[in-house]
Amino acid sequence: MKNIRNFCIIAHIDHGKSTLADRLLQTTGTIADRDMQAQALDDMDIERERGITIKSHAIQMNYTFEGQDYILNLIDTPGHVDFSYEVSRSIAACEGALLIVDATQGIEAQTISNLYLAIEHDLEIIPVLNKMDLASAMPEEVSDQIIELIGCKLEDIILSSGKTGLGVDEILKAVIERVPSPKGDENAPLEAMIFDSVFNPFRGIIAYYRILNGTLLKGQKVKFFNTGKSYNADEIGVLKMDLLPKNVVKAGDVGYIISGIKQANEVKVGDTITGTENPCKFALKGFEDVKPMVFAGIYPVDTEDYEELRYSMEKLQLNDSSLVFEPESSAALGFGFRCGFLGMLHMEIIQERLEREFNMTVITTVPNVSYHAFMNRTPDVHVIVNNPSELPDPGTMARIEEPYIKAQVITKSEYVGSIMTLCIEKRGEISNQVYLTQDRVELTFEMPLAEIVFDFYDRLKTVSRGYASFDYHPIGYKESDLIKMDLLLNAEQVDALSALVHRNNAFDLGKRICLKLKELIPRQQFEIPIQAAIGAKIIARETIKALRKDVTAKCYGGDISRKRKLLEKQKAGKKRMRQIGRVEVPQEAFLAVLKLND
Repeated sequence: MKNIRNFCIIAHIDHGKSTLADRLLQTTGTIADRDMQAQALDDMDIERERGITIKSHAIQMNYTFEGQDYILNLIDTPGHVDFSYEVSRSIAACEGALLIVDATQGIEAQTISNLYLAIEHDLEIIPVLNKMDLASAMPEEVSDQIIELIGCKLEDIILSSGKTGLGVDEILKAVIERVPSPKGDENAPLEAMIFDSVFNPFRGIIAYYRILNGTLLKGQKVKFFNTGKSYNADEIGVLKMDLLPKNVVKAGDVGYIISGIKQANEVKVGDTITGTENPCKFALKGFEDVKPMVFAGIYPVDTEDYEELRYSMEKLQLNDSSLVFEPESSAALGFGFRCGFLGMLHMEIIQERLEREFNMTVITTVPNVSYHAFMNRTPDVHVIVNNPSELPDPGTMARIEEPYIKAQVITKSEYVGSIMTLCIEKRGEISNQVYLTQDRVELTFEMPLAEIVFDFYDRLKTVSRGYASFDYHPIGYKESDLIKMDLLLNAEQVDALSALVHRNNAFDLGKRICLKLKELIPRQQFEIPIQAAIGAKIIARETIKALRKDVTAKCYGGDISRKRKLLEKQKAGKKRMRQIGRVEVPQEAFLAVLKLND
């Protein structure tokens, strides 16, 4: 066990984690040069297309250093704030972390956030300055930032380049020398913690685990603490580029188990695996339950596909345990699911994965956050409102509270003014401003979570020309003056487009949504009014003009009364059509609300 090292790679988005992981795999001979491709560990099409890591990936490397053979278990993690749950689970399976900082960009918000996660778990931090091959690299400045942040010495920082392979040998040397070997007793009862799982259509559920104590043998009877059910370990092994079967996996190692489980709800991330003959007494402390930030409804296009959508969501939840969902129904869309996501990118990725991996075409409703409504009769008890349609009657409510976040923005000093303007427009209050260096500023705001759900991130990148980095965490609920805004199409309320908004923003938002829907909803044979309403009061209106057939074309000559008679007949038909006509709302309309500034 003294020759095993478990470590992960943490960094802000786009600082070169996956490229550096590729070089580590090549240097240790884990992957042959002929099989090498960029982002070797990212096995999803979406990850390659977007150039981001969505899932953390575990892989075992063998490396000989000073005549001794070492086993290095590496976990490459995502950098985006929406996938921070992946990072926290990876950190729990490691003893050390490579903190990678881009030499051209310096320390950014997510770097600090991930670093604090690692320090909480007492991980050994190895700072690495990446992208040293670029002409715009600033090693002295960025090294000073790293020293100030983690209090290391200048010689502890490793200079590297994922593209050219510079410094890769030094990184491997540092991992072996600085990261402690795992502690555990091979002779104790088996204790293994599941940190990830995937669904294989032929073999059932494959669970990935880290063994803390004991030994797991092939064919051994094991028990999962969460469900109390027992299974046979049909196949166990370690994670190379493909699964590599073994007869035994010992304490300190990271591996996989296939035991023929077909039901998705029988495997929970954070669960403990133990033996049935000599079980451990207590379950290991798992992971904190994930707290969703953004809620949206996901509905099948065809109501008959509801069960299939449930099956697909369960399989997807195995691979992405930060997805939370429960059944709900909507008057406009039928049966579907209320889903909790960690952010807007997370929601977009889930929708895309459902379409690609499970061939499910879905409709997503307008995202929102969950609110607390306090009633007049019971002022101490609150009702959780996840959906605007669940909001109690305003007459019976004492107050309504919304979730607030603490947001950290790190940017160049020239963009401070425009970022402050944006945050104040989004009802944010600045609480701190710190100059990290002469031209890098850290701004701290307190603002409502609902304001960053829509277009905040895109606009932040625009006003800072892509230089600002953003990170946030929840700080609790505060009272707000919120009202429910309904949208009416042809005098019929569309519950999927309702939203809870701040009273001061209601008129402006209502006007913009009506204009956007007017562009997107196709014209019909009858006139369609689009209205935004608060209670019984209409605050904005747009009208989609009717398509009109020229019914007087066949009247040539003759008296005007003949033409008028035909027009009156058409008018009566249109009136009847409008009473019974249904307006089809295209899928783009539901998502258009998110991009009102485009």
